[in-house]
Amino acid sequence: MKQLNKKVAIVTGASRSTGIGAAVCLALAHEGVDIFFTHWSSFDEIEGNGGERDFPNVLCDKIRKIGVRSDHMQVDLSDMNSPVLILDKVEETLGTPCILVNNATYESPTNFRTFNGEILDKHYMVNNRGTLMLSMEFARRYEFSFPQEKIGRILNLVSGGPDPNNLAYIATKGMIIAITEPLSVALAPIGITVNSVNPGPTDSGWINDDLKRDLLPLFPTGRLGEPADAAKIIKFLASEDSYWITGQVIKSEGGFLGK
Repeated sequence: MKQLNKKVAIVTGASRSTGIGAAVCLALAHEGVDIFFTHWSSFDEIEGNGGERDFPNVLCDKIRKIGVRSDHMQVDLSDMNSPVLILDKVEETLGTPCILVNNATYESPTNFRTFNGEILDKHYMVNNRGTLMLSMEFARRYEFSFPQEKIGRILNLVSGGPDPNNLAYIATKGMIIAITEPLSVALAPIGITVNSVNPGPTDSGWINDDLKRDLLPLFPTGRLGEPADAAKIIKFLASEDSYWITGQVIKSEGGFLGK
């Protein structure tokens, strides 16, 4: 799959060594892709699954040792200016990207008793507005830089299911699922495919031992999802071999039974 060689990718939300974002960065780097990734340690340290303060530099060095270029920036996707800031920095350091992996997310457990407008807005600003505005800025710059190419890829990490304690998160991820097909139709004429991947429950640092015992019987394959599983399908969907696949929401979750 060295057809990806020398392409430039943006991967959002690569803040932790055990996360899907980091796994995607490394998988694409091994295929010769130059990697620009974003991170927001403030969320991971305060509300997320625990930050690793120097991890972005560690990951960047690891990517460069593979033999490709890499750079990164800390950015809050809820900031209205973040799409322009990100694309300006990528173009300055690596060139115009043709792959965008929307992995960054805001998630805070929410049931019907705790659900309120403030919590919903926090999810919306990152999971919807941040993701979509970054995608639009990416597409506009791609159209300008690659007017005759068919190599553009937008890949979203999404989620779903009947979890009553994650209402705001699942609702906002549902919006990304809903826009996948119409956005793919809009961007097909300029050579960008748009797909979303639901990796199911993935052991990326948030699953404790009790939850693991509850989830494991729901995986007929006999193990939980791993970040590398998500990274493998993202790598394929980023490749030229996937060009005829667009507008799809793909479940890659090992037959998970907890729909």
